[in-house]
Amino acid sequence: MAQLDNRRRAYLDAMGIDVWVPAQGVTNPEVEVSKMPINEITQNEAAQLEKPSINEEATAAEATITNEASADVSSMDWSALQTVVSACTLCDLHKTRSQTVFGVGNTNADVLIIGEAPGADEDKQGEPFVGSAGQLLNAMLKAIGFERNDVYIANILKCHPPQNHNPSVEEAEACWAYLKRQIELVQPKIILALGRIAAQRLLKTNTSLARLRGKQHYLEEFSVPVIVTYHPAYLLRAPQEKRKAWEDLQSLISKLSE
Repeated sequence: MAQLDNRRRAYLDAMGIDVWVPAQGVTNPEVEVSKMPINEITQNEAAQLEKPSINEEATAAEATITNEASADVSSMDWSALQTVVSACTLCDLHKTRSQTVFGVGNTNADVLIIGEAPGADEDKQGEPFVGSAGQLLNAMLKAIGFERNDVYIANILKCHPPQNHNPSVEEAEACWAYLKRQIELVQPKIILALGRIAAQRLLKTNTSLARLRGKQHYLEEFSVPVIVTYHPAYLLRAPQEKRKAWEDLQSLISKLSE
């Protein structure tokens, strides 16, 4: 990779990393996961492995959610889709939200970024990633040459879950038809999944984030590659992991260049 210019270094500094030197071999997404420190797998992630698989849970959830929503949105344009989402009552989250958080950005973007769920700030403003985590995400994007408006940003859920609880399978399934249509409309060249919840729901797996990072994944339904990295909110709590997030972003750029 060419030496970073001063402007790029300034953006990288905004992510909070002292020295920005690309890791050797990071362009190869097949990182050997067995070499990762065992403490990267948290107790919470270990507990997730003992639960029923996402596929099993999703199948049960789908049985309780009508297919009418999926059929209705499958041919909608952006305007119609956003209107339907704004009035959605498919799960109980509509009872506590201030407003839905649909998505934002370039609707023809090469990169689609998918997070977990809106937070309290997003619930108030109606836009994903607007708080401190959003500022860090903006810096991460600038570090690889993108502005916020160059990408499209959405979440697994379109409503803020109270107390920021992890999205339930039922909640995620209720929103899936909307997210699926967004993916179809954007037609991205690559998806960046932010955080364990987003990655697990997209890929329908209980595999820990530590094991999902550094590997190439695909949404087979769309034939779109998926890069998994840490959620910016987590990076704010664990800045020592920012260097790994930088490696993931380099993998994304490498994949785009192909």
